[in-house]
Amino acid sequence: MPELIGPLFLFALTMALTPGPNNIMVTASAANFGFRRAVPHMVGVTLGFVLMLAAVGLGLAGLFQAEPRLHLAMKYLGAAYLLYLAWRIARAGDSDGQNGRARPIGFVEAVLFQWINPKAWIIALGALTAYTSVGGSMLNDVGLIVAVFAVVTFPSLAVWALFGAGLGRWLKRPGARAAFNWSMAALLALSLIPVLR
Repeated sequence: MPELIGPLFLFALTMALTPGPNNIMVTASAANFGFRRAVPHMVGVTLGFVLMLAAVGLGLAGLFQAEPRLHLAMKYLGAAYLLYLAWRIARAGDSDGQNGRARPIGFVEAVLFQWINPKAWIIALGALTAYTSVGGSMLNDVGLIVAVFAVVTFPSLAVWALFGAGLGRWLKRPGARAAFNWSMAALLALSLIPVLR
């Protein structure tokens, strides 16, 4: 599989850098709370995704094929949770007395979100389908895929977080921050359209 390392790396980088739920949430988190407070979120996404990728590569996908209702249940639970996260992003700029406890999405939430993130599943299944060899060692192939994504994911999220932190400087006016947060929440909600068809 050494000949596939270059293409696998490009695939991983492209998937990690293109917009999706994780990148939208990290951008919004860094814009509202700063880069440093978004780091646990980025670490959680990275760890959660590589764990999910390893689990799928080592057989979890077969469970969903055997029990489609489980897949359907995860799909709708995931959609509901994504809408909840969109609502949190939309309300992140609220700093009145009651809602002044706004906080960024944390490490554990980010880890768990990967299991219901539609883009994460598409990436995992795409990588495992395209970059595992027929008749080769599945354990070695999955290990390499997981390693490449482990290396690529955090720096890609950091690019989005830096973008968000830069935007945060321009969002000092309450009206600008609210408009940004509602826009990011809408983008996150719109990312559900392909999933719920």
